[in-house]
Amino acid sequence: MALLAATGATASATPAGPQVLPAKTCSSGYTHAVINHQQKCLRRGEFCAHRYRKQYRRYGYDCVKRDRRGNYHLT
Repeated sequence: MALLAATGATASATPAGPQVLPAKTCSSGYTHAVINHQQKCLRRGEFCAHRYRKQYRRYGYDCVKRDRRGNYHLT
């Protein structure tokens, strides 16, 4: 009985919180952002996913169609 109590106390003492990931470092001229739960480095003219347009707006960018092929880019 004492053995069960000791193992139960040890298991509950270990933290089960979320893992902390190191922040991505962006070069000069880029803005660090978290888009769709992924860390990104954003800059005007880069490709973007139109479905995450609201998330880009949080960082001061907009995702609009800019070329003949129909690709979206940050403005």
